Amino acid sequence: MIMEEKKLRPVMPIQAEWSTPQLQENVAVALEGSGAALSTVKLAIDEIDEEVALVVNSSGSTGDAKLIAISRSALIASTNACHKFLGAVPGDTWSLLLPTTHIAGLNVVIRATALGTKVIDNRGTNNYEDADFISIVPTQLHKAINADLKLLEHLRAAEAVLVGGGPLDINLRKLAESKHVKVVTTYGMTEMSGGCVFNSKPLEGVKFELDNNGLIKVNGPMMAMGYIQADGTINSFARNGWFSSTDLGEINSGLLKVIGRSDEVIISGGEKISLPFVESEIKKIYPDTPLIVFSIPDQLWGERLCIGAIVELSLEDIGSKLGPIFKPKSLFLFNEIPTTTIGKPDRQSAINMALKLGNSN
Repeated sequence: MIMEEKKLRPVMPIQAEWSTPQLQENVAVALEGSGAALSTVKLAIDEIDEEVALVVNSSGSTGDAKLIAISRSALIASTNACHKFLGAVPGDTWSLLLPTTHIAGLNVVIRATALGTKVIDNRGTNNYEDADFISIVPTQLHKAINADLKLLEHLRAAEAVLVGGGPLDINLRKLAESKHVKVVTTYGMTEMSGGCVFNSKPLEGVKFELDNNGLIKVNGPMMAMGYIQADGTINSFARNGWFSSTDLGEINSGLLKVIGRSDEVIISGGEKISLPFVESEIKKIYPDTPLIVFSIPDQLWGERLCIGAIVELSLEDIGSKLGPIFKPKSLFLFNEIPTTTIGKPDRQSAINMALKLGNSN
């Protein structure tokens, strides 16, 4: 039997010198299929499966970033489901506050294109132009509430503010809503073309369930094609139609609660400890101090709970408030707190920095 060769289309990297209108124009072409697919990084190939519209590097925060091929149909399904949830109609606008090197920022460009409007690029400015919808990460919401009144006013003016890319502290959400910011929490991953669960509810066509280990599995029409190899081969990550995440979750009354990444849960002294939980609790004690919680291998503890900060913190004070289990065993002073390009805590970099420093404070 003769196998029919797959049809290919050109693929080119997104150029740093492109203006936002140029990026939006090229994104539209990629979605239409009438020109080149786009990639967030330079590939070793110059042609790719004709169904691919985007090749995007995932925003992995543990050194596990991968290149993911996303089809036109998946991106369109994601955009349509998002807009249906939000009640967006043609002519509505999107504010761009995220980098376009990852799916979250690119989705803002795609969504504006789908609504027939120019994306409003509000990056790198203090004079924000208001929009109907905004997508941000929790660190930006924290900045708006605590330090940036102009950004807060910009968020207030929107019909909805999507907050994703990491866990959102419940108290920060309540504070934002008390200041009339219409928060919509999102959960998703590049493998699902970005956010696919809004306010704990699945978008249209999305299903979620837990495996035997409590890990979240998702499926839906916005699932990406797979991981792309150097030679252009695309390996599907779906198993029986499902993508298995590394995130622990709970499902109650059809609502998904994301507990945290399984690789962000350590066992220290025989106790299971969620790094994001400890981090959020310490931030309640030191709300204005940049910090990161991580672990390093330890003969005594197995994994030693550590904290990195840019100023001295009292471990005894933390222990008295959180209890001995959640008290960090070591404090490392960093010049800056490592984050990924979209603002997620970069725990692997923190580990590397701590090991390089050697002695904790």
